[in-house]
Amino acid sequence: MKKTTTTLRVRYGETDKMGIVYYGNYATYLEQGRTEWLRDMGFSYKWMEDNGIHLPVVELSIKYKAPARYDDVLTITTFLKKIPTYRIEFSYEIHNQGGQLLITGETSLVFVNSSTNKLQRAPDYLLEKLV
Repeated sequence: MKKTTTTLRVRYGETDKMGIVYYGNYATYLEQGRTEWLRDMGFSYKWMEDNGIHLPVVELSIKYKAPARYDDVLTITTFLKKIPTYRIEFSYEIHNQGGQLLITGETSLVFVNSSTNKLQRAPDYLLEKLV
């Protein structure tokens, strides 16, 4: 399935006293990977919201393998797991600049109509890019 790669540098404020990335920041890193995945498809979260679709996260899991540290350059690889229906599912890997696998993760999001707040199917404009 479609995948993208994003890089970022760990900022000081994302770490604890030992210079290790605080565990909760990885969810933000996954969001950045997902945002860039959508952008690579030709859309942004803002554009989708402006066109009536919200994408709330309904599931998140992360497996921590090794710590990221202050000033590391991280590579976030975001994979689409399958063609979306009402739900879109991603898996992730984050590696440091040395290629060491730091985390694996998964998220599930649902497509919600912003006018009705009800689930809806994945929009055609997204599905057309995936086939």
